[in-house]
Amino acid sequence: MLTLRDVTVRYGDTAAVDHVSLDLGSGQVLAVLGPSGCGKSTLLRAVAGLEPLSAGSISWDGVDLAGTPTHRRGFALMFQEGQLFAHLTVARNVAYALRLRRTPSARLRARVRELLELVGLAGYDDRLPGTLSGGERQRVALARALAVEPRLILLDEPLSALDANLRERLAGDLRDILHAAGTTALLVTHDHEEAFALADRLAVMRAGRVVQSGGIDQVWREPVDEQTALFLGYARVLRDDAARLVLEAAGLPPAPAVAVRRSALVVDGAGPIRARVESARVTPEQVRLVVDAGGLGRLDAVASLGSRVSPGDEVAVRVDVTRVAVLPIVPAP
Repeated sequence: MLTLRDVTVRYGDTAAVDHVSLDLGSGQVLAVLGPSGCGKSTLLRAVAGLEPLSAGSISWDGVDLAGTPTHRRGFALMFQEGQLFAHLTVARNVAYALRLRRTPSARLRARVRELLELVGLAGYDDRLPGTLSGGERQRVALARALAVEPRLILLDEPLSALDANLRERLAGDLRDILHAAGTTALLVTHDHEEAFALADRLAVMRAGRVVQSGGIDQVWREPVDEQTALFLGYARVLRDDAARLVLEAAGLPPAPAVAVRRSALVVDGAGPIRARVESARVTPEQVRLVVDAGGLGRLDAVASLGSRVSPGDEVAVRVDVTRVAVLPIVPAP
């Protein structure tokens, strides 16, 4: 189990990481999510032993890692680009750390074969990295990181260099691979979709501090404040009368503010809110609308594919309760 207590990393007078406390249980995947410059990569480097702590402690199974060098922590790192050796075959890349440890040849070959099967690259042994797709290279990098059976794998924005479609597909595969291997993992990313797809738990970081942590579903449904909600992918925050109308339509008790997703309003003939369609755009999954709803103003909405909805139409909409989040704390605008 990884335990961080009041971890602080300073550069001069600036606290890049400011009193961060987190726990990561065996076999779990924790995503630290935050914008660029929030301190998440510095935190990852501190866990790896690459950044000295100004205060606090990092321990594994109750043993303080202070003074333990990076190569003796039993952790593996995987970066954005995978950093494969271009002149080595896939098999030799995966086997690199095993060779450094003088692993017997038979065990080495068996382990490489096992890992390539795990990451879906059986038969790729003799390929060179330059002949692989971006997703395949990341799979090789993951296999190499897992080769020495690390007690913790550290993932630094592992999918950010890939295009959106590939990133989405590979995220689910990586999650399955990590769980199949029983690997404990700490991931840092700025992409909430990547965090949701890969992790079991989430820590949201802002300006060096962890502002919220917990299970993915809990953090998603109960963002701690407006800034966190918007960063997690909610489109807008409604207050006062607008919040009351949306919450009432969703069957929820009143609150000062509510965050809504772009798909929170759904065209439904029995819906309690009347709206006028201002624009409509067909996507592969649904029809995306902008509507002017009484008491709410201009908001995004969705309709099912095949709906005959055009600008100027009057429609009824309901509120999808799974697409809104009540905000208990509303900072001053």
